[in-house]
Amino acid sequence: MNILVTGGAGYIGSHTCVELLNNNHNVIVVDNLSNSKKEAINRVEAITNKKVKFYEIDILDKRGLDLVFKSNTIDAVIHFAGLKAVGESVEEPLKYYQNNITGTLVLMDIMKRHNVKKIVFSSSATVYGMNNVSPLTEELPLSTTNPYGTTKMYIERIIRDTYQADNEWSGTLLRYFNPIGAHHSGTIGEDPKGVPNNLMPFITQVAVGKREKLSVFGNDYDTHDGTGVRDYIHVVDLAKGHLKALEFTMKNKTIEAINLGTGVGYSVLDMVDTFRVATNTKVPYQIIDRRPGDIATCFADTKKAKELLDWETEKNLADMCRDSWRWQSDNPEGY
Repeated sequence: MNILVTGGAGYIGSHTCVELLNNNHNVIVVDNLSNSKKEAINRVEAITNKKVKFYEIDILDKRGLDLVFKSNTIDAVIHFAGLKAVGESVEEPLKYYQNNITGTLVLMDIMKRHNVKKIVFSSSATVYGMNNVSPLTEELPLSTTNPYGTTKMYIERIIRDTYQADNEWSGTLLRYFNPIGAHHSGTIGEDPKGVPNNLMPFITQVAVGKREKLSVFGNDYDTHDGTGVRDYIHVVDLAKGHLKALEFTMKNKTIEAINLGTGVGYSVLDMVDTFRVATNTKVPYQIIDRRPGDIATCFADTKKAKELLDWETEKNLADMCRDSWRWQSDNPEGY
């Protein structure tokens, strides 16, 4: 099939492109490179020995995006493109609503115009808010604590409403938990701009000497060691989940929200300790105050992914740590 991947040069997008190409799909990438680099696509091509058709276009660019659909026969869209920093979304909500929601409206309008009605959407576990108890099931009520999460929740609703109006559409809304790790080759991985927002790139940047120590936000949560517990998933497992979701979306005219996680929660200090053992590298850390909006425990119920997609994770936390460290140590400055 011919698959359009929006945001395909990003962290999860690039790993999904590898899996698509390895499964003999043709990949067309649209990315404005605002939070990614074209080098990621070059490396995807090197890993797979296959070509990617790349367009440096913003999904808000209606004319440019329309031209991509006119120039290619597209069977389905995997939609990653979007701004994703929680803190920045609180400071600049209009920027996030404009980019993420309006961008999706432009994309889906052009999909409709070209009769491409299959979409796999990159959603997030942030849509479960702060009041639900883990393990989190897809049927729980949704709420959000920041504009980033709200954009994901609204886009899920937009896709559902579009399907209600026209049952020719189908879509899978993938609610990710915490993607970490990198491709085992060490050539593509997470390359955050500036100070990382996520735990693992912060750990690897401390380990490689780019940062002095890790800040651990709070050690007085109701968890086994007082630090926050999250569900960490290897990015390659996550990418393979997108292929399963794509198969499901092509076969079924429905909209389904599906968690992608391991179903197991690990604390911040579990992560630091596993990283030390797996890589033989110590990570100095300091305990500081809790971050506002953080919850004690968040992990997935994964039954639906197994039942509907025949998907479950294969890699463990030590694999995630080793692959993250290989990427960071081979690419200390990123791409």
